[in-house]
Amino acid sequence: MADKHFPNATSAAQHAADLEWLYGGKNPPSPAPAATPGTTAAAVSDAAPDWDLRSPKPGAQSPHKPAKANPTPDATPAATKRFAHPIRNTGLVILALVLAWGAFMVFTPFHAWGGVERVDNTPTTPRPADTPGTLFLLVGGDSRDAMTPEEREKYGTGDAEGNRTDTVLLYYIPPEGPPALISLPRDSYLDIPGYGPDKLNAAYAYGGAALLTATVEQFTGLRIDGYLEISMVGFAKLVDYVGGINVCLDEDVSDGYSGLDLSAGCHDLDGRLALAYVRMRYADPRGDLGRVERQRETISLVAKKLAVTETVTLPWRWWDTTHELVKLVTAGNDTSLGQLWSAARGGLKFISGEALQFTAPIADPDVHTDAGSSVLLDATACTELFAEIAAGDTSQLKRFTAK
Repeated sequence: MADKHFPNATSAAQHAADLEWLYGGKNPPSPAPAATPGTTAAAVSDAAPDWDLRSPKPGAQSPHKPAKANPTPDATPAATKRFAHPIRNTGLVILALVLAWGAFMVFTPFHAWGGVERVDNTPTTPRPADTPGTLFLLVGGDSRDAMTPEEREKYGTGDAEGNRTDTVLLYYIPPEGPPALISLPRDSYLDIPGYGPDKLNAAYAYGGAALLTATVEQFTGLRIDGYLEISMVGFAKLVDYVGGINVCLDEDVSDGYSGLDLSAGCHDLDGRLALAYVRMRYADPRGDLGRVERQRETISLVAKKLAVTETVTLPWRWWDTTHELVKLVTAGNDTSLGQLWSAARGGLKFISGEALQFTAPIADPDVHTDAGSSVLLDATACTELFAEIAAGDTSQLKRFTAK
């Protein structure tokens, strides 16, 4: 009996065939056109149109279901294909972040260095030949002129007028080998170009950074590449920025001139006390020679505080540190960012203990001169020392550390 939806047997059979194709995966048969009197079954079959979508020609792909591609031996598994795009996208994101981080690391010091305060330290006297590696002159200013009354009281600096230097250091980074930090005592009795023999710190008082650089170059025979200067207030702020330093004393110290009053043992010093620690000399039986040792000690302690992993891995810490340091120092007019980068790399040796630290060889720590009590440097030993630096070799300088 014919179904009410299919009035004849032909329609019902066609519907069943279609269902079988849909769920069984077979191509649907061509619809049979209605037979007319006198038309044979073969003729009806041959009359099926070529464009009938349910009746592709033999060998043609069904428009309803694409034919399966022949698998190849190196075909990518389906599971791999599903995850290929997420993995590739993740890699691109990581690469973009690394490149952005690297660009930020490079841009930050350039941005900060552009705002550094400059001073003319170029000598007008004949200059030595270039030294292999990089040679810095590090200066700690002793001027109170730019300090406010509140700062003078806070740091106990007094009201002395004029520009002087409490700290003069040679910082040498050779092409190979350990860097060297060498103190030149401020009371070293040297020839100052245009002024004659006097204490080293008088060179700064007479002619500022340029004359101090000329005096050091003339004495050492070495050409200064970079110049960095920090004031007393700048030094105190730097120590506060790194969170203070810890020092240990063998005995009680009470120095009314610097304001340092500490008992024997170890102490955490903030910027104010650290400044008193490096300035103190009257209560030190070794005077200025003891002071230069504390200056080098303090530089190493600050460097260790700065050279922590967070400084370079945390973008905001890197930005803040580089800009803060630039605000606290004054650079020579010819000092470049590349030279500063060389100094920073050499500074890592201080953390590992590979760097050399010592005072220039001394013949007499307390000799009476026209300038008063002075330090007489050992001319012969100093000549040997600076000749080795001029050759770019620090491998034998350790022998000076015991003197």
